[in-house]
Amino acid sequence: MRIRFGYDMTYRTPKPTPMIGMLHVHHSLVGQLEEPDVLRVEPQVPVSTYHDSFGNFVFRLVAPTGDIRFHADAVIHVSGATDPVGLDAVEHPIQNLPDETIQFLLGSRYCDTDLLSDEAWRLFEHALPGWARVQAICDHVYNRLKFDYLDCAATRTAAQANQKCVGVCRDFAHLAIAFCRCMNIPSRYCVGYISDVGLPPPYEAQDFCAWMEVFLGGRWWAFDPRNNGLRVGRILMARGRDAADVPLVHSFGPHVLKSFKVWVDELPG
Repeated sequence: MRIRFGYDMTYRTPKPTPMIGMLHVHHSLVGQLEEPDVLRVEPQVPVSTYHDSFGNFVFRLVAPTGDIRFHADAVIHVSGATDPVGLDAVEHPIQNLPDETIQFLLGSRYCDTDLLSDEAWRLFEHALPGWARVQAICDHVYNRLKFDYLDCAATRTAAQANQKCVGVCRDFAHLAIAFCRCMNIPSRYCVGYISDVGLPPPYEAQDFCAWMEVFLGGRWWAFDPRNNGLRVGRILMARGRDAADVPLVHSFGPHVLKSFKVWVDELPG
């Protein structure tokens, strides 16, 4: 299956402002690209890149005073299958977990496990361990939070979302991640594109999306508490402990988002 994806966004800055961003497809998917997702910047400014501690590809630049536009358009080949399912995937005792997963058991900026631990154990202690417990967490988050673009806050934590019962996809992901970590299941935050392939209309306006990956049965699995269903054409961009680790665009100074558009469309052939 071929999917065209991309973005077009413009920011305005009142003075020269350093920026970083993670707008490229994750390096694990580069081999599936038919057309590279080249970052185009207008006006042209010097751009450098590096890999962060999670392996994400990050760009750096200094935005000039005024408008700066980021855009890309690419094609990727995906299997056409839905997200993998492992109903028999088991939880691991903490002492048996790989070293690299331990950081995804700890509290982080938006996943305040210390405030949610008692609630997590009250709700999920008696759920069947493994895949079923993670699905129970996703079901609970999906039913507890109301999705509302107009009621979002960049500083909202998982505990605050749980109390307010509203949020956007990052809040759904943060709350589910925090509950999983409270239950000693490594869980990490993911951001990227999600297609509407296979879904009935009407379709919502496209946007970047957040979901989570959990470590069960010796591997990482994608779970999507916002949509709480299997999807086709999930395109990963970056991973981290929570949204603080994977800003799509972060400015070290004031800015205004002037325009924003994302597309994820199936192509013929």
